Amino acid sequence: MTASPRTWRAARPLAGPIVGPLVATVDDIPELNEVFAEAFTDRYRKDGMTGVRVPPLNPAIWRYAIEDAGDGAHCWRDDRGRIAAFNIVHHSGTEGWMGPLCVRPDCQGSGLGKLLVQSGMRWLREQSVKVIGLETMPRTMDNIGFYANLGFVPGHLTVTLTLEAALGERGPDLLSRLSSVEKVSAIAACRALTMRVMPGYDFTRELELTDRLALGDTVLVGPLDAPTGFAVCHTVPLVEGRARDELRVLKLVLARRSGLPALLGNLADLAYRTGTRRVAIRLQGDYPEAFRTLVALGARVRWTDLRMSASGWHEVPPVEGMVLSNWEI
Repeated sequence: MTASPRTWRAARPLAGPIVGPLVATVDDIPELNEVFAEAFTDRYRKDGMTGVRVPPLNPAIWRYAIEDAGDGAHCWRDDRGRIAAFNIVHHSGTEGWMGPLCVRPDCQGSGLGKLLVQSGMRWLREQSVKVIGLETMPRTMDNIGFYANLGFVPGHLTVTLTLEAALGERGPDLLSRLSSVEKVSAIAACRALTMRVMPGYDFTRELELTDRLALGDTVLVGPLDAPTGFAVCHTVPLVEGRARDELRVLKLVLARRSGLPALLGNLADLAYRTGTRRVAIRLQGDYPEAFRTLVALGARVRWTDLRMSASGWHEVPPVEGMVLSNWEI
């Protein structure tokens, strides 16, 4: 999710000096959550959806985002020490992306939005990435124009589809069920598979954090020492206190695209066994046949996001296999 100022308005000065970027930590989660909810509620209001109130995110999800970003978890503070804006910047090997990022409503129109995006891009270039991207709401012309003026160009839509949970013939192989030694080996094998399908990409940190923070699991397909596919998914609710409605797939890698139906079956089975109602797949538009496969299996379209990349820093889908990488938390 991204929120940013209206680009045609003249920038107005802030009431006091802004300090940043500073590195956000888990201690900042309550304040980040407050700014997040306020900024995105304001964004929906400006889009005409006055009845939408964006709730704070589950603190466990924030912790995952902050630890995944590391030094890329950027925030800016006003003259009273309050968070005025933040940009949680991630990289998985050579893949770089930003999100969530937003500016507190009373600080918008001051040029702070431009500053935080440019700072994130600069940090990603220092990490030697080859992709710099983000996702925004496709109906929000303000955001698209704002990012366009910073050198971003629109790509495919990311379509969120859901499949109902369903018990399979046998439970899937899961990273959580392995011994400590086996986990290390399996994660290394997943890294090797990812590098083979999409050279430079590395989802090791996402696998390890999901396991350590007990946010969900990683479904493994094929031999543990040479998997043919895997999917990192979270089952904890996005909003604290809500029911466990969705198993959200964050990263998915397949050596062959023909293996998608079987992996989807394993994910639906895991959802069923964890008391989760459905599986949510954020499918990039680079894979039209995968979209047809999901629809044929009964998947429902729930949401769309516009994928944007900095000019010259766009992602290129693999010739063989599949890599789905969620640019949201």
